[in-house]
Amino acid sequence: MAKDKTIYTCTECGGTSPKWLGKCPHCGAWNTLIESVAESPSPMKNRFASLAKPSEVATLADIEATDMARTPTGHEELDRVLGGGIVEGGVVLIGGDPGIGKSTLLLQALDSLQRAGLDTLYVTGEESGAQVALRSRRLGLDGSQVKVLAEIQLEKILATLEATRPAVAVIDSIQTVYSEQLTSAPGSVAQVRECAAHLTRAAKSSGVCIILVGHVTKEGALAGPRVLEHMVDTVLYFEGDTHSSFRLVRAIKNRFGAVNEIGVFAMTEKGLKGVTNPSAIFLSQHSEPVPGSCVLVTLEGTRPLLVEIQALVDSGGPSPRRLSVGLDRDRLAMLLAVLHRHAGIACMDQDVFVNAVGGVRISEPAADLSVLLAITSSLRGKPLPKGFIAFGEVGLAGEVRPAPRGQERLKEAAKLGFSVAVVPKANAPKKPIEGLTIHAVERVEQAIEVVRSLA
Repeated sequence: MAKDKTIYTCTECGGTSPKWLGKCPHCGAWNTLIESVAESPSPMKNRFASLAKPSEVATLADIEATDMARTPTGHEELDRVLGGGIVEGGVVLIGGDPGIGKSTLLLQALDSLQRAGLDTLYVTGEESGAQVALRSRRLGLDGSQVKVLAEIQLEKILATLEATRPAVAVIDSIQTVYSEQLTSAPGSVAQVRECAAHLTRAAKSSGVCIILVGHVTKEGALAGPRVLEHMVDTVLYFEGDTHSSFRLVRAIKNRFGAVNEIGVFAMTEKGLKGVTNPSAIFLSQHSEPVPGSCVLVTLEGTRPLLVEIQALVDSGGPSPRRLSVGLDRDRLAMLLAVLHRHAGIACMDQDVFVNAVGGVRISEPAADLSVLLAITSSLRGKPLPKGFIAFGEVGLAGEVRPAPRGQERLKEAAKLGFSVAVVPKANAPKKPIEGLTIHAVERVEQAIEVVRSLA
């Protein structure tokens, strides 16, 4: 039987070395050799290699395409980001800051799946079985029959998966798992890559749905090699401030559903609970309209959300500050230049602070118009009309560009009681929406004139 051996591969040129060196002997790059496993070629395999038959090739038209069966986890918000539920043989990677609720949510999901009749396994590498049991009691999961394995050696985990054949298995976390075939420490690039690759192959061959918990870096990205995200079928990120009770789970990659979907949860004494009306989180409760506040209808995946954009414009010094929370700071500087050039409103000597309420991060350009109107409102000290919303992308020429799926945004706003909307002309509906007065604009200066007439 062929025996695996350890080699070191250069990440720049792909060259190999039998031992670690500070400098690659092939391309001369420094600190690029990483540990990997090379399988020794079998003499029998080499002998009959020329006799191997090619695999059968089929056209796309001849392949029968069937929808993947999904099993709901019992948590509607988690099912939303997963694309409807877990998939047999699927591999899910979920990352987030320490203490944000990854293990809590997965333990709740496993308990719901177990109570629905599925065999489940929770592999913990960071806690003991007693600690997991104590957490389950705090969450109110009394009498839970979820199986727990406290193990970090990959070969033992794979043997347990083969012997028990659970429907769903959670590995908490992939950075703690190590393989005996490698000499590097758990959490290293080589260990994370090899262990994830073996677990992915085990999921595909056995049909077990494996959920990997991943650590994140200081910047919030998943720690370890980038190839880890390419291996798996679904990548989820936990977002939110640990000091807040609300959490967002965002799908960054999903082979079985839409990307950029979000699930909204509230942290309670009994664990994470789904939020049925997430727009209420991102709207401040003002008894009367206040200057510098404008409500935006944004899209998160397939879900329209109403988010309050707050702006504060104050007299600054010789070097005025530009600060945004939840929005792109560079785009804020661009919008201020457009506001000055095309609407004649200057903020060059003012500090400008912009915030998206609730800790949500907005990346779509449809927030431009709301940001500009909030800044104008704060600068003049005059609030926008009650029940006012706005959305639309603003170009450098001062034009207001349409936002995707504008009809759904307007219907969501009308459903929540908003009565006045300023939107791009291309998003104006052909049929009126009951209870909602819509002002369609083509340029920034038109939008500001409309707001002045409504004040």
